[in-house]
Amino acid sequence: MKILVADKLEATALNGMKALGCEVISEPDLVDDALVAALASHNPDVLVVRSTKVPRAAIEACTGLDLIIRAGAGYNTIDVEAASERGVYVANCPGKNSIAVAELAFGLMLALDRSIPDNVSCLKEGKWNKKAFSKGRGLYGCTLGLVGMGNIAQEMIPRAKAFGMNVIAYSRWMMPESAAALGIARADSMEDLARQADIVSIHVSLRPETKGIIDDAFLSAMKPGSFLINTSRAEVIHQGDLLKHTESGHIKAGLDVFDGEPSGGEGSYEGPMTSAKNVYCTHHIGASTNQAQEAVAQEVVRIVAEFKTTGVVPNVVNITKGAVATHLLVVRHQDKVGVLSHVLGVLKEEGVNVQEMENIILGGASSAIAQIALDKSPSADGLTAIKTHPSIFDANLIDLSGS
Repeated sequence: MKILVADKLEATALNGMKALGCEVISEPDLVDDALVAALASHNPDVLVVRSTKVPRAAIEACTGLDLIIRAGAGYNTIDVEAASERGVYVANCPGKNSIAVAELAFGLMLALDRSIPDNVSCLKEGKWNKKAFSKGRGLYGCTLGLVGMGNIAQEMIPRAKAFGMNVIAYSRWMMPESAAALGIARADSMEDLARQADIVSIHVSLRPETKGIIDDAFLSAMKPGSFLINTSRAEVIHQGDLLKHTESGHIKAGLDVFDGEPSGGEGSYEGPMTSAKNVYCTHHIGASTNQAQEAVAQEVVRIVAEFKTTGVVPNVVNITKGAVATHLLVVRHQDKVGVLSHVLGVLKEEGVNVQEMENIILGGASSAIAQIALDKSPSADGLTAIKTHPSIFDANLIDLSGS
């Protein structure tokens, strides 16, 4: 198996793939036309990228490509539609950088609250202004509003509690039972969350339904003087609306991602964030800790190993999920091997397709709540069969169609 690595990747990943018997070609500076040419020349079975964009032209240049691996959580830099049309799997490494991103999110909160960058800059200029910088509010007692409830958002919860913060969250699939189990409150809507939170932190992947969800209506609902943190994707925020609210002083923002950021490791930036008021920006470094990158490297090797030996791709993102979910199955269960397999087996027998699934592990890793979006309702007998497993406490079906 020939693998082209078109980005910088840890030596542990390169060596690990070589140990599997793969031919590994590392050309970490490939972008644009150079990437297209390299794919045409090497004709690899697998392409591994981190931040490098993989457009249609690159995918169509390689006749033997079977798999593209994004060494990170998101995959919006890859033309997934083009890959699907060519029968090419796209996989990612979700959850491996969750702690790193959560840590940066809190770093941005503290920076905004205590004006840390301005403190440092002022002193380096030889100025002492303790009076101006002694106005921090403090995080203790504040309400943190989480948009999304994936791996990163779940890492935010214990850190927020350690700071003495209250936590409220909004997620399309989060039920009250899940929120209660996590020890947080559940917002009824995005606007409800905006009205209650002192700090809003965004943790959603980029999908058609999440693009531009942070708009003027949401920002207008936020409390005066509140903070907005974005370590997810730039496109989830309508940047023009955000700048209107930060320039007016209504809110402050801490951003690790923003429109027009350079795509490479180095470059120049001349956009509005260079002079935007009440905004701190970092260089899209949320996942950039040694710990996170080593975890991602190990996951890349695992994906390659499983694909090479079984033909199965872990974490594949371009398998069609089917129609829009009509029902949500909420299963409270012991966190044991075989429980979810039992549930999925019953759904298969019932001819029910799973659209989306999230399994939230509760404290102590002894129990969990699975939230499974379905394309139709299982029968009453099917629901009973699910409940018969000895490690399942209860299972409830929620009609999402409103009927």
